[in-house]
Amino acid sequence: MEETVKEAVNCKNCNKPLKPHWEFCPYCKQPVHVKPKKCKKCGEELEEGMLICPVCGKAATSSSARKPAAKKKPIAYNAPLEYKTAVSHKASAEHKTPAVYKEKPFKPVTDKVNISDVSYRNLFDAYTHGKLPFSNGYIVSSFFSDTSYYGIYEIVSYAGVKEIFMTTTGLQFITGGKKLYVLVEPDSYQIKYQEPVSRAEGEKIPKRFNELEIITAKNQTKIMIAKEPNESYGSFTILKPTGINFAVVFYNRPDMYSALAEFFTETLNRQRRVPEHDAKLAAQVITNILKRHMGFEGEYK
Repeated sequence: MEETVKEAVNCKNCNKPLKPHWEFCPYCKQPVHVKPKKCKKCGEELEEGMLICPVCGKAATSSSARKPAAKKKPIAYNAPLEYKTAVSHKASAEHKTPAVYKEKPFKPVTDKVNISDVSYRNLFDAYTHGKLPFSNGYIVSSFFSDTSYYGIYEIVSYAGVKEIFMTTTGLQFITGGKKLYVLVEPDSYQIKYQEPVSRAEGEKIPKRFNELEIITAKNQTKIMIAKEPNESYGSFTILKPTGINFAVVFYNRPDMYSALAEFFTETLNRQRRVPEHDAKLAAQVITNILKRHMGFEGEYK
């Protein structure tokens, strides 16, 4: 009689080889056989890393309740240029995400409109529903690679907007702004030695290594955060996101910086596969730089 041989599998989370009868990965503690996640509203099957349903726009929330994060001592800004960590944690629960953008007539923001009932919204959805603040705010956009976990985040702070209007490529703001770049470089990237400013289109940012705070994660992914923002004058444009990319606006609320830190922890961990401990470290460094160089005090008031 022929003996049936089960085909070997790799962990879908860390890609380590597993024995056929294993139910859990001993390397990352994740279950081996995971049922496909489906949208609770329309039943569409969701791919790993999706934050919203591509069909109906419903947030792809986790079924498990979020545990409150333990309070930790803030990380000092004057940390060394190169960080290395060796702590791993379970991936955090999924967070609430903004609704998908739908074309509707623009309604200007008025004082009577309550735009601060949430910490952030989808930028283009906020624009069409008249909930885009003219006074000030932060806009976070992503530019992810289709073939790897390489990615770029752009964080723009703005204030005193004179006008906002739609163009063929995105939203144009008639005001000045400051932009902070964050680059995520996976260990598989082939030209690590090349300065970020000299890399190919779609992979470069206007910064050199000595202008970046660099965090090396446990899985050797590098998170490169600009030490200072670039400044634009007169106007700037936020491009329409494509694929799994996003553009969200954060409102100037008391919980704004904690919401930004939580948001970056989630997206770095779930969408760019940065270990949770390292994602939290990077998120804290990002918010420290935003407070120091891109806050709404001083020149914005």
